[in-house]
Amino acid sequence: MSPTLVLIVFILVYFLLITEKWNRVLAAMAGGAVMLLIGAFPIEKALFTYIDWKTIALLFAMMFIVTMTSKTGIFEYLAVRMAQLVNGNGLALLVFFSLLAAAGSAFLANVTIAMLLVPILFKLTKLLDLPPIPYLIMTILACNIGGTATLIGDPPNMMIGQAVKHFTFNAFLENLLPVVSIVYVVTLLIMGAVYREHIHVKEDRKLLLKGVQAKDFLKKNNGLFQSISVLLMVLAGFSLYPMFHLDVTTVAIAGAVLLMLLLEKIYPPESILKEVEWGTLFFFIGLFLLVGGIEEAGFIDEAAREIIRATDGDMQKTSFAILWGTGILSAVVDNIPFVAAMIPVIQEFGEFGMVNMDPVWWSLALGACLGGNGTLLGSSSNLVIAGLAAKENVHIKFYQYLLIGVPITLISLAVSSVYVYFKYLRPFMGG
Repeated sequence: MSPTLVLIVFILVYFLLITEKWNRVLAAMAGGAVMLLIGAFPIEKALFTYIDWKTIALLFAMMFIVTMTSKTGIFEYLAVRMAQLVNGNGLALLVFFSLLAAAGSAFLANVTIAMLLVPILFKLTKLLDLPPIPYLIMTILACNIGGTATLIGDPPNMMIGQAVKHFTFNAFLENLLPVVSIVYVVTLLIMGAVYREHIHVKEDRKLLLKGVQAKDFLKKNNGLFQSISVLLMVLAGFSLYPMFHLDVTTVAIAGAVLLMLLLEKIYPPESILKEVEWGTLFFFIGLFLLVGGIEEAGFIDEAAREIIRATDGDMQKTSFAILWGTGILSAVVDNIPFVAAMIPVIQEFGEFGMVNMDPVWWSLALGACLGGNGTLLGSSSNLVIAGLAAKENVHIKFYQYLLIGVPITLISLAVSSVYVYFKYLRPFMGG
């Protein structure tokens, strides 16, 4: 297998995804298939190492639960209640909705929050005759920013937490919540300024909203009680992860099966299976194989080592190189394999006599999670939101997202640099 050939395939597929010359599911699957054909890795390695079946199974189970729950009218009900709460103000809705996405993503997988919020978002924008794109993009940004704040918010944080024993749940909150809050406020101000003119609600819509009865949307005979009960049980199971260490995917699958059993008379499993977003799932499989090819060829390990090599063991240079290097690379490749490659490299660094590696670890967490906002391919939740939007015939164009995602990511990394410098490096250097 030639590493150059792997890189060419990778770049070519990314070009097709960015320019949208091909259907994105087809482009990703074709890329994955070519990786197998050129011998980037054997099929066993593709199936058992590189395709993250846990993520695929979690997505599938949550799609199942959300599809059944959406038939009860609960999302319409919540959309109306939210709109009435802020008197149909478009800007207030942007703040309220993004706060919900950020806070939810801190304590649940941001993919789960994306799946729960996007159906509500579409009901809201239809009700108030608002363009959905500003709200979708803000939800993507808020999910990634919120997920940065806690140990369980984003997979890279879980990996770092396992590698560094004193990085507890509270340690993540104490160290990352302040900077995440600043990044969130700055992002919200930018988004508010960019889209202010677009999210103005007409007066007739506000009047119409006052007359709407939210409870009229609830369909009690469609399994409302069962759906909400199972959904709440699943969310409770997710949030109890730090106590019971019960895997989130296990909880989601158990919830999906339980809901199927409870509602089998109303919805045959076959009919729900037809509504699952299969395109998004296969897109993920293709993407995992593409990144697997790059990983197998040694590019990810090499990038990790280059970052360390360039800094000569200087704490300040190392922290900033990891923050920016990880941030930029996480926008292009999935942050999970990159963080997996970085962890042993940073641990090696500690063996070379560097004391107090905390600034480096926090830089890695901030870069990996905030970098996910750079492109539509930067994070799982970005792809899920884009997939759910496509189902509603709303297409978030790759370049359209780039125009916002790249500046926001660069500003987030700049804010994080200032924070890392004053909180860790200056005291560490005796400044």
